[in-house]
Amino acid sequence: MEAIGGFAVFIMVLAVFAVIFIAKSVRVVPQQEAWVVERFGKFHTVLQPGLNFIIPIIDRVAYRQTLKEIPMDTSSQICITKDNTQLQVDGVLYFQVTNPELASYGTSDFVMAITQLAQTSLRSVIGTMSLDKTFEEREEINARVVQAVDEAAQTWGVKVLRYEIKDLTPPKEILRAMQLQITAEREKRAVIATSEGQKQKEINIAEGERAAMIAQSEGEKQAAINKAEGEARAIEAVAKAQAEAIRAVAQAISQPQGMQAVNLQVAEKYVEAFGKIAKEGNTLLLPANLADMGSMVASAMTIIREQNGKPAAAPAIPKVE
Repeated sequence: MEAIGGFAVFIMVLAVFAVIFIAKSVRVVPQQEAWVVERFGKFHTVLQPGLNFIIPIIDRVAYRQTLKEIPMDTSSQICITKDNTQLQVDGVLYFQVTNPELASYGTSDFVMAITQLAQTSLRSVIGTMSLDKTFEEREEINARVVQAVDEAAQTWGVKVLRYEIKDLTPPKEILRAMQLQITAEREKRAVIATSEGQKQKEINIAEGERAAMIAQSEGEKQAAINKAEGEARAIEAVAKAQAEAIRAVAQAISQPQGMQAVNLQVAEKYVEAFGKIAKEGNTLLLPANLADMGSMVASAMTIIREQNGKPAAAPAIPKVE
């Protein structure tokens, strides 16, 4: 009975040892992680995500590296620019483990190593730039820091993805000077904008006045043209009327007794004008040759009597007082 009991205890101990052995030999690695296994203190393998087996006591998990992208704040530091101006700079470094073996054995602390290297590289890059350039060329600073750190981090199994500057803080005196410069620049732009607006306003007014003057001159020109054309047409009409009248008179003269009619008309106008002069004033104007006047009157009276069928009588010459 004692032998059977001892054997049962041995079996139980062996079973417990087997369970512990199996539990120690099974390793489940989470996603985006890599476990470094050492065998007798020497690197053996890297366990990938999922179910893995090792030999207890002989093998052990020495390092557990995450393969995720890691953001790391770099401490704020004072950097000197090319023009000897102090700048307080801090930023964020993004990196990722790409080789778990090198990350485990390449350096004692790769996080501190790349952080310190990033700060050193940042000081070197800013030292080659003036103060104004550091504010204008942030992208260039970030790219140069990433390039410098990534070249060194490859030996540590780390890939530097990017670096971003968070703050660039110059001394208070520089800030006041920059604020004054910004204010002066804004005032300058405001004055320029005002002058440009005034200039454009004057140009618009001048162009408007020019256009108005051109329109007015065109109107006056057209009015003068219209007036001249009207006067020309009026003169043409008068000339045509006079020509028609002369043509009619000429035709009348060419008719039988036409010249006698003309003489009669002239004599009547002559006598009528002479009578008006006698009525309108005390002074009487007589022609130099009264016989001509008398003969004209006599001729007129003769024509009138012939028209009436009566014998012509001697004309009476008016007396001169």
